[in-house]
Amino acid sequence: MTQCKISKTHSNNCAKLPSLSGGIFDLPSKQQQIEQLETRAADPNLWNDQREAQRLMQKLTQLKQEVEQWDSLDQQLTNLEELIELAEAEDDQSVRDDIAAELEQAQRELRQRELSMMLNGPYDDRDAFLSIQAGTGGTDAQDWAAMLMRMYTRWAESRNYKVSIVDESPGDEAGIKSATLELRGHNVYGYVRSEAGVHRLIRLSPFNSAHARQTSFARVEIMPEVDDAPEVEINTDDLRIDVFRSAGHGGQGVNTTDSAVRLTHLPSGIVVTCQNERSQLQNKETAIRVLRGRLLERELQRQQEERLKLRGEYRQADFGNQMRTYYLHPYTLVKDHRTDEETSDVRAVLDGSLDPFIESYLRWHMVQVS
Repeated sequence: MTQCKISKTHSNNCAKLPSLSGGIFDLPSKQQQIEQLETRAADPNLWNDQREAQRLMQKLTQLKQEVEQWDSLDQQLTNLEELIELAEAEDDQSVRDDIAAELEQAQRELRQRELSMMLNGPYDDRDAFLSIQAGTGGTDAQDWAAMLMRMYTRWAESRNYKVSIVDESPGDEAGIKSATLELRGHNVYGYVRSEAGVHRLIRLSPFNSAHARQTSFARVEIMPEVDDAPEVEINTDDLRIDVFRSAGHGGQGVNTTDSAVRLTHLPSGIVVTCQNERSQLQNKETAIRVLRGRLLERELQRQQEERLKLRGEYRQADFGNQMRTYYLHPYTLVKDHRTDEETSDVRAVLDGSLDPFIESYLRWHMVQVS
């Protein structure tokens, strides 16, 4: 595509529009993937493994949607270029203004399409488990963990992702000690993996009589939901399985049978609990999926740490190395310490407005791994 021509007034809205035939916009490659998946989908034995079949069909649908979106955008930009040539010939400023507005909208959509194409990791297209653990800070930290749980729920719902609670441990006085959410939707792991790390909150505490300034910490873990990761092998002999009665807030029972499941992976010491289903078998299956994702994320993190150590850039992700700080006092600010992305609209962020931070992380991460 050629460079657009509108006017000096709107020169900032013009950009050299990309070809969709190669590189990050490699649509022919996407078409080839679609053909391969359609061939596999036609195999009558595919549905012998329903989970694999569902994953394949979901991937096929996603690829078709991506191609349709790019084709639509490509056609939109082509039409705009034709209109620009007509507007230049007629020297009609009002038409130029309309075209400039349409082009700006097309470029915003192009930016979103480009962002989605950055999700090219081996598990970026998978669903995800998101775990939150209250850190140091007592009741304030447990309240902070609950605020994060609400923030991520709001963000996921704004993207039409399906959210379900796998496990939740209520706090002693307020908030939660820990929780695990299951997020289902298009490229959800690719987007939400940017949120892994330690989150710090600075505010005036609502939980002490002095209303003193309080710093609270919570750790967020992000795990892809996988059944076929070659990096992960789980031996049933390495698992200790305990069952117990599901409990709600305040300790009241929500089930009359021992349906909740606690898995302990003996080699790693990882403990996973699940109590969102009434069936013990379903809770066990979900807990194993969480365990598999946690083991995979641990292995991926180990590989990343080794690469960073070789480059001299590794930092331990403990409670002294927060990745983002949320200031509610003495001023309002959210600052990501990796990308330097920041905003003073803390309330919007806590209500789920995370996309600017996610986008800046994806662009930052591409530089880090290149």
